[in-house]
Formats: sequence, C-alpha cells, structure tokens
Amino acid sequence: MDIRAIAMGLAFAFMWSSAFASARIIVADAPPLLSLALRFLISGLLGILIARLMGQSWRLNSAQIKSTIIFGLCQNALYLGLNFVAMQTVEAGLASIIASTMPLLVALLGWLIWGDRMRPLGLAGLVAGFVGVALIMGGRINGGVDLVGVGMCIIGALALAVATLTVRSASVGGNLMMIVGLQMLVGSVILAIIGGFTETWEVAVSPRWLLAFGYTTLVPGLLATITWFVLVGRIGAVRAATFHFLNPFFGVAVAAVLLGEALGVMDVIGVLIIMVGILAVQWSRQRI
Repeated sequence: MDIRAIAMGLAFAFMWSSAFASARIIVADAPPLLSLALRFLISGLLGILIARLMGQSWRLNSAQIKSTIIFGLCQNALYLGLNFVAMQTVEAGLASIIASTMPLLVALLGWLIWGDRMRPLGLAGLVAGFVGVALIMGGRINGGVDLVGVGMCIIGALALAVATLTVRSASVGGNLMMIVGLQMLVGSVILAIIGGFTETWEVAVSPRWLLAFGYTTLVPGLLATITWFVLVGRIGAVRAATFHFLNPFFGVAVAAVLLGEALGVMDVIGVLIIMVGILAVQWSRQRI
C-alpha cells in the first residue's frame, strides 16, 4: 500500500467519523429529517453534476437501479435518518461508536446470510468488537443514556451494513459517481416526505449552524464518498475497508474536541477493543 493510498484512507476515516459531531450541531437547532433531506438534495445534485462532467451516463442497468434504490433507502434514509433523530438525545461520540460496528455487522451478515468464509482470526475479531461495544454500552446505560436513541443508532447501523453489502451489485457496470448522486436524491425524497409530515421547518440560523451544515454536506457527504471510491479503485474494497478500524477513535476524538463530550475509562477501553476487533476482521478477509 503506497503513501497516497494511506493518506486517502486516513482522510476518509476522519471525514466519515467527523460527520457525527457536525450532525449533532445541526440537529440542535433544526429539524433532523428535513435538514438531512436538504443536505442530500444538495450533495446529490453536485454528485450528478460531477458524474456528467466525468462523462458518466444516466443509463444504469437493472442491478444498478435496484442497488441505488436500496442504498438510498438503507444508508441515507434509514441509517443517517435514524442517527440524525437519535442525536437529539444521544451524544455524537456514542453514535459514532455504534455506527463504527458496521464492518463487524457486514462480516457477520456476510457469514450468516451470504455464506462468506470466516477464518478464526475473523471470528475472534467479531467477538472482540462486540465485547468492546458491550463494555461501552454497559457504562452508558448505567449513566442514564437514552435507550430509544441508542436503539435508533443500532437499527441504523444494521441498515448501513445491508447497504454496504448491496454495493456488491452497484459496483458492476461503471457509473459509480452517478450512482452516488442518484442514491442521495433517493434518500432526499424519502426523508422530505417523512419530515414533511412529522416536522416543521424552524431553524435557528447561526454561523456555527451554517458551518456545520456546509461541512456535513460537502465533506462527509460528498468528498468522503469520492475519496472512498478513488481509494477502492486504487487498492481494492477489502484493503480499503481496513481503514474503518480508525472510525471509533476519530469519532470520539472529534466529539470530545469539538463538543466537549466526556470520555470515561470504559469508553477508552471499549474503543480500543472495537478497533482491534475491526482490524482483525479486515485482516482475516484479506487472507481469504
């Protein structure tokens, strides 16, 4: 793996993880679903524009169309929609920790449902990762965390795992940037409909809110996605996914620095165990 690939991997992990802190700022002063719908509308249109400038076509094959719809529903509407709602009461660091279990859930679902091979190292990584989550959740539950919000984050992580597995068919046939833009518009439409019935567009606009919204839209929303696909094209999906082991660390670090969220001893131990578990799972997959 060359220096450029490592730099892109680190950048992607940081951008992906930082989205939770900026989302926490957004939902403090605006309706979560309508804010997210607007974010996806902007990101989606920009993605499609970039795709057209790259010469990519609107025409997708049937597998790509199906995957685009499922990806837009599972990742954008369910995963991010549930996380945005949950972060009205759940700290950004905890939400990022739960979301960071996605590689573990992908490996588990791939093994149980798709019949993917799992080496002993991968099984050990799965066990370690979920033990780390259990340690963190045990301490947070005793501290009075909002269980409904945590439940939303867990369901969202499962939806993200399903969306990630769906990418297997979306990546066949090219036009990946076009698919990225279109799946964002799918999420925008779904969230706008639900938010239109359940929320009122009332925003306490401030420089801090505008900065958080702009950052979330352009950096985690679009730049991180582009970086991911470039990285996958350079070193392959399995090797690129190894960088997900940094997500728990970056997530809690950004939340602590930007939002002043406190970290307990069990949080630190749990994050380290989760990181080791994710790394073990990814190393196991590279050896298959």
